[in-house]
Amino acid sequence: MAINFDNALGVHQYSLGVRAQRAEVLSSNIANANTPGYKARDVDFASAMSAARSHQKGLSMSQTTEKHFDLTALNQQHVKYRVVNQPDTGDGNTVDMQQEQTAFMQNALEYQMSLGFLEGKFSGMRKALTGN
Repeated sequence: MAINFDNALGVHQYSLGVRAQRAEVLSSNIANANTPGYKARDVDFASAMSAARSHQKGLSMSQTTEKHFDLTALNQQHVKYRVVNQPDTGDGNTVDMQQEQTAFMQNALEYQMSLGFLEGKFSGMRKALTGN
């Protein structure tokens, strides 16, 4: 009998990818905190998760020719500009370092939690298969 990983692993396999993408966006915000005109962005987690669950079933496509669709551009559709919580400092930059660092830390903790959940799922499957 084949193992269905979608049923066995739940949403945690998808949340890792979305949280990794969010970490990239948040770190980009932190890196551009002093860049004039830079607009802070964030990942719409709910829409990214629903898209990940619907599009990542089965095998992923590989781009063997430059005429294929750019799959990395599809991931950017869930990156949105953040609503500003602070007044403009005059240079057009909307990055709030405290908010970015807090969001980055929370995202890192949630990423670690998802890894822990996946580790538990794999451990349970290994015990079921080996009997140990």
